[in-house]
Amino acid sequence: MVTRMAHPYEQIAEHYRTKIRDGDLSPGDRLPSIKDLSTEHGVATATIRNALSWLQVEGYVVTTHRGTFVAERPKGAASARDRLARTIRTGSLFARGETARVTFAGLFIPPLYLAELFDLDPGDQLIRREYVTGKGQHRLMLAVDWYPATFGNVPDIFSTSPAKADSVLQRIEETTGRRVTSGRDAMHGRNADEREARLLTVAVGSPILAGAHEWADDQGLICYGEWCLPTDLTIGYEYTL
Repeated sequence: MVTRMAHPYEQIAEHYRTKIRDGDLSPGDRLPSIKDLSTEHGVATATIRNALSWLQVEGYVVTTHRGTFVAERPKGAASARDRLARTIRTGSLFARGETARVTFAGLFIPPLYLAELFDLDPGDQLIRREYVTGKGQHRLMLAVDWYPATFGNVPDIFSTSPAKADSVLQRIEETTGRRVTSGRDAMHGRNADEREARLLTVAVGSPILAGAHEWADDQGLICYGEWCLPTDLTIGYEYTL
């Protein structure tokens, strides 16, 4: 099998996607000139133009006669993989400037499909955490994460404090020694139900992107999460063959 290395313009585009998603670059921030970016990254100006074109098409940046700027409301959203990678990279599940409102954190008897996924007996419980993320007045994601009840001694796992919402995976690793080493994502488009519409502040029946992820280690499942995004947000990912 031949593995194709990512083209430099793809690497550069992903570099700035990550900085925008993480909040290191804020809406309205101006990127360096094409010439300066060419010098910084050691590539031709045509390569920089290709990278910026990708970012513009995806809604991360806008280009005017004055230069290239981070979009006032970037359309790029973090996938489950992006959020996990950010946690490993920065220690935080959320981007800089992103807020989280935890609407539930406690023990809960899960639906049958989750009981089977976690290999539970009838009546067994899981830890359920529900939260809504946003930036400013915009709601970005509604998410529900499920963890084994044996993680009940992990600090902050039952906390609804916004300040502690982004450190659960870190606390799990510190307390149990378990660290996510593999994952799987699934996504599908559908319409928002009443609960999703209310928490995302959209109309019932609005189109959303719904997804689920499984994060595990060699001992088994650490976290199963379900989430949904409002319309007009873009998720992208790289792959090699």
